[in-house]
Amino acid sequence: MRDETARQQVHVVIASYLGWTLDAFDYFIMAFALDDVAHSFQTSRTVVTWAFTLTLAMRPLGALLFGRLADRFGRRPILMANVLIYSLLECASGFAPTLTSFLVLRALFGIAMGGEWGVGASLTMESIPARWRGPVSGLLQAGYPSGYLLATLLNQVAVVHVGWRGLFWLGVLPALLVLYVRRNVPESPDWTGTRRERPSGFLDIVGEHWKLVLYAVATMAAFNFFSHGTQDLYPSFLTKDHHLPLPTATGILIAMNLAAIVGGITVATFSQRIGRRRAIVAAALLSLPVLPLWAFARDPLWIGVGAFLMQFCVQGAWGVIPAHLNEISPPELRATFPGVTYQLGNLLAAGNATLPSSLADNFFGGKLNWPLALMVGTVAVSIAVLIGFGREARNVRMGRERLGQLG
Repeated sequence: MRDETARQQVHVVIASYLGWTLDAFDYFIMAFALDDVAHSFQTSRTVVTWAFTLTLAMRPLGALLFGRLADRFGRRPILMANVLIYSLLECASGFAPTLTSFLVLRALFGIAMGGEWGVGASLTMESIPARWRGPVSGLLQAGYPSGYLLATLLNQVAVVHVGWRGLFWLGVLPALLVLYVRRNVPESPDWTGTRRERPSGFLDIVGEHWKLVLYAVATMAAFNFFSHGTQDLYPSFLTKDHHLPLPTATGILIAMNLAAIVGGITVATFSQRIGRRRAIVAAALLSLPVLPLWAFARDPLWIGVGAFLMQFCVQGAWGVIPAHLNEISPPELRATFPGVTYQLGNLLAAGNATLPSSLADNFFGGKLNWPLALMVGTVAVSIAVLIGFGREARNVRMGRERLGQLG
């Protein structure tokens, strides 16, 4: 029985990791297509960055919609629906005939993308033992740079053959994950064991926990500025601002995403011992001395070193978030609260690409180094303050442990 339970738990972790990896893979295709899309539709880079803004702005709607569905009908079927929908919308983006239709499709993609993280994270955290939470949290969040890495490799080998539209067409491949989930992933024991007891008054529950909701949203806004501020414009920063050839830029992006994966797993595992808050604060503050190298280095080697160290810190802090948000969440809203607060933070940070790009155009001669450095430095300090004064909940009971079951 225990062997079967452990096997099911491993399948849940694999499926949730792949779900977030492939979600991020589809999202970051946009980062590599940015300049080509602008050229194709005969507009500027800044105008096309609205694709990022709309995607991020619509993610809270998806988190609320799919989170409530998962709280009512179960995590597993909604996770499958999420993956299928965002894959199809990604593919459709490659067929967009006009800039307007392209932006509409990216907004719809944002709704589907917004639901996946909260549903997948709640399914995982409710299914695994408490002692796994730190390492698995880091692994889940490592799916994000893993997706970025996959998009980087795809861009390197495929863009010259299929163009930017072909990159989006290939983004339909994550739909195959639905077959794995359907065959191997069980429903959350927490949802199965307590679904009849769950209250239906969503607004009543939110009203009871409104201070926690506001705190989580503010925190996740800072976190999303932290991650997207160091990622979304970075391919363009390397090729357009630094004039690096594609192979060199690709090497730097691969290195920084490998650092992000290692950082997320390392810091999250460490958080199992020292606590979620201490681990996050340490990672956020360590990014500050890296800023000069990350934003202002000129030699490709040192640019790469700065990118590596920055993403180790950024995703190190982020690696703790899947566990931390689920641990502080009200149990009856665990599929909704983490995803909605995360994505509302994304909404507040939706201008993370448009803002520095506009500042660069208007005040810094088109160069992104100062706008990016100022933004990232500010949010790193903000994260340290918000998390430092928050609460610790790493010992909360979930899933089988809360229900008194073995596993």
